[in-house]
Amino acid sequence: MSNGLKVLDAGPYSTIQDMGRMGYQDVGVPVSGALDKISARVANMLVGNSHHCPVLEMLLQGVSLEVEADSVRVALFGCEADLTVEGARKFTVPAGRSVRLMKGDKVKVGALGQSLSAYLAVEGGFNLPAQLGSVSTYVRGGIGGLEGRTLKRGDVLPLVQSSADIRDEKALLEPFDYGYEQPVRVVLGPQHNYFTDSAIEGFLTQPYVVSGQADRMGFRLDGPVIQHAEGYDLVSDGIVSGAIQVPGSGLPIVLLADAQTTGGYPKIATVISTDIPILGRRRPGAQVHFKQVTLDQAESIACETQAWLAQLESHGMRSFAPGGVIDLEALRLENLSSGVN
Repeated sequence: MSNGLKVLDAGPYSTIQDMGRMGYQDVGVPVSGALDKISARVANMLVGNSHHCPVLEMLLQGVSLEVEADSVRVALFGCEADLTVEGARKFTVPAGRSVRLMKGDKVKVGALGQSLSAYLAVEGGFNLPAQLGSVSTYVRGGIGGLEGRTLKRGDVLPLVQSSADIRDEKALLEPFDYGYEQPVRVVLGPQHNYFTDSAIEGFLTQPYVVSGQADRMGFRLDGPVIQHAEGYDLVSDGIVSGAIQVPGSGLPIVLLADAQTTGGYPKIATVISTDIPILGRRRPGAQVHFKQVTLDQAESIACETQAWLAQLESHGMRSFAPGGVIDLEALRLENLSSGVN
């Protein structure tokens, strides 16, 4: 008997990701992990998982799945799409709310709205082996996830056996701001001295657009050409997620989850860790404005973000009974007698 989710439609680019493969960049292995780690964490919160539990990442378009397990609790987050459930039961569930699916249910995630990426978390996670300490899929290297590749029709995603007991479902108390219009904050450097002052000013004041050459490795941006002060070649050095390289074309490339581990073009700035997920939601054609912050400000923002995530997990969600179960606590709080005691 299968304890999994069968893929009916894999979408254009769907993979299994977690928080990334740390500690192997010195031997040429990228970190990988979710493009939008905040949305992946929130999806896991909604089904009661730890934040590093692997999730299904969908880019550009969602997937269709059939439940082969007896039941599984799932949650979608990172976009404005709904989960559409068909089969013996027919209903829709918005992103930001968990739901328990039953064997035979067919669930579909359609267009993701403004977001490039979205995440489906399952209670207990996917039962896949870690490679180099992570389940994250790195397609170019053929490691992690399901056979190191994107999903395809007919795949069965094995699930960790979760409790058969009825569990409370969860939903966010407040709408989530995905920051589609928010400036992306950067710290200048490490090689901003390779650029003219006017080039740096233009980079920080003029809009860019995510080009069609955008993937998990990096986003090439269209917009004002950034002039190098003298040249654009340097001795290759280490790359971190969020680094913004400027090759000879003068058009910036923001390196992301699957970025190479070294690079030989000067880096004008680095996107702060909190804003990498915000950039990771931008589809091709979306505008990007950069805003400079100091390193101290970036560290403070990172601390504030971690505190916000902890607050969201402890006090930012409400629990309610699954469909067909009477929520006695909710009834107790309701005034069912129109003001008559």
